[in-house]
Amino acid sequence: MKKLKVAILFGGKSSEYGVSLHSTASVLYNMPEEFDVVTYGISKDGNWFKYTGSIEDLENDKWQEQATRAVLSCDPKDHGFIVFGENGVYVEEVDVVFPVMHGPNGEDGTIQSVCELAGIPCVGPGRLSSSMSMDKEYTHIVCEHFNVPMAKWMSVRKHDVKDYESLYETVKNTLGIPCIVKPANAGSSFGVNKVKDYESFVRGMNDAFLYDSKVLVEEFITGFEVGCAVLGNEELTLGEVDEIEMGTEIFDFAEKYNHVTSKIHVPARISKEIKEQVYAYAKVVYRAMECKELSRIDFFVSGDKVYFNELNTIPGFTSASRYPSMLKEIGYSFTEIIRSVITLAVK
Repeated sequence: MKKLKVAILFGGKSSEYGVSLHSTASVLYNMPEEFDVVTYGISKDGNWFKYTGSIEDLENDKWQEQATRAVLSCDPKDHGFIVFGENGVYVEEVDVVFPVMHGPNGEDGTIQSVCELAGIPCVGPGRLSSSMSMDKEYTHIVCEHFNVPMAKWMSVRKHDVKDYESLYETVKNTLGIPCIVKPANAGSSFGVNKVKDYESFVRGMNDAFLYDSKVLVEEFITGFEVGCAVLGNEELTLGEVDEIEMGTEIFDFAEKYNHVTSKIHVPARISKEIKEQVYAYAKVVYRAMECKELSRIDFFVSGDKVYFNELNTIPGFTSASRYPSMLKEIGYSFTEIIRSVITLAVK
């Protein structure tokens, strides 16, 4: 029987390029043997390549030294990649694309749109779901429509800012201080800051605008963060809820991937009632945002209430990542997760 040919797509023109390399290495190390796997990378400059080297060189960002120019064909007749090899140009057909890419140009519907044009199944939420989920403003708009509780919020576009003083007064009167400032389209906590006064507000806004021209400002919720891994399409599997025990005020990039002072508890130290709330709202968010195959949905817990935080359509797949850890707790190995999302995408 012919093996299913899976194209792993990694890298990307994104601030989360490095995270993608680590996630991809973990996926490749745990790939089910029944799949025929090929790897394609996108450089930080946005150039496409077919990669045939080692997983170690990929993870250490030495992969371009062993790569050949290539591009994903948008013509469904090709159903794959055009490779510009040393002995001429050829087409490599694939059955499914698994984009192990995070952030803009990978998780925002861009790659998903190309796969849709090419007529190739793509693992993870599709074009519309990915683009909505990447933009925190539109995620909040949709989830509010479905009555999902969340912190008070407002969006700020860079070209609308006349001066920070008047904006700060508006934020203080509308959302209160402290508050959270974050880019509307970014991940891995890049550009996220807790604002305590006017000076930190200016710093936080300037930092967030480095990553996006639109910023989300949110009411600060006193409590702690929990997450829920969701797997499936028609039928949904919910992983064990996890909890972030904070050692810093912001669960930033260093904490997410190195856990310098923070700890992840799986299962979360929450009551049965809180866990049921998390599961219920996770399902609502997943359906409302038209997710498929996989997503991680994060919440805040404050007292006996749960507040939606954000949605990750291609969550981290590193050894320290939360998504595989939550599913492992209910019996899914890393390899079984990969097999499941690929099989669901093809079906």
